Amino acid sequence: MAGPLLQGYGLTAALRSRAALRPLGLLVPPSRGLTDLGPGHGEAALEENPFYGKYRHKIQELRRSSPDVFESRMEKRTEVKKQPLGYSSQGEFIRRMEEKAKGLGSKTSKSGFTKDKTLDSILNVEMVKEKSAEEIKQIWNQYFSAKDTVYAVIPAEKFDLIWERAQKCPSFLYALPRKEGYEFFVGQWSGTELHFTSLINIQTQGETAPSQLVLYHFPDLQKEKGIVLMTAEMDSKFLVVHEAQCLANQVQLFYATDRSETYELVETFNHRSSEFKYMSVIAELEQSGLGRELRPGQVSDRSQS
Repeated sequence: MAGPLLQGYGLTAALRSRAALRPLGLLVPPSRGLTDLGPGHGEAALEENPFYGKYRHKIQELRRSSPDVFESRMEKRTEVKKQPLGYSSQGEFIRRMEEKAKGLGSKTSKSGFTKDKTLDSILNVEMVKEKSAEEIKQIWNQYFSAKDTVYAVIPAEKFDLIWERAQKCPSFLYALPRKEGYEFFVGQWSGTELHFTSLINIQTQGETAPSQLVLYHFPDLQKEKGIVLMTAEMDSKFLVVHEAQCLANQVQLFYATDRSETYELVETFNHRSSEFKYMSVIAELEQSGLGRELRPGQVSDRSQS
């Protein structure tokens, strides 16, 4: 089970050493150097990705059902890999995420995530309004402490800052430590929901790529009690709770920071994509000391279906 995220989204301790990273988040093991990044072609190049196994079924299904779409995406990927290492040209990528966000309308997605999830579906809002913020926090933490999920009680002023910045910069790239290196995930805001999807998933499925983690923020009690409640749903085939918590922690790291250099990475990703450097995200994580629980040997095995 997961514990609450410290201080709202709370931060933990140090990341491992850097891995050599392919553009657009297609990772290579730490043992491979920066010079060993040949262009590669088609699915054979995708198979070099340490996380290919998790997505093999969906990639092969796309290849069978829509071979033209598959080949087109492989060609685009080859062109992207010819760009300088560490730089992003992600206008098309962000466009896909925006198209994906427009489709977030139904109550339940094909991945089983709840759409338009309400606080009333979790607790009796009218009853808790009689309680203090501290009592509500205790109720929230106690309720979720027995569940295998991510949750938090966020101070109103901290959420105000996150929310203000999310309106200006609705997406960002997050790095998740793995035994093989780092896997990149994109977080895309849709209202008060924050949807995470891995880059390789988006590259192979485009705007139809399903969310793998959703953070639900409930500002119902923000004005009256000064707190915003948060919980999450995740696809357990791709993420375990400590990995989801690491991604959630990074929302505070990048969106609630007082350090201008850190938030500038978010602004650059959204508004000056040609200047964005993936390695800057890794460097910021190392400086923050986030992700120790995901060191090699402590990451749970996941289904590769």
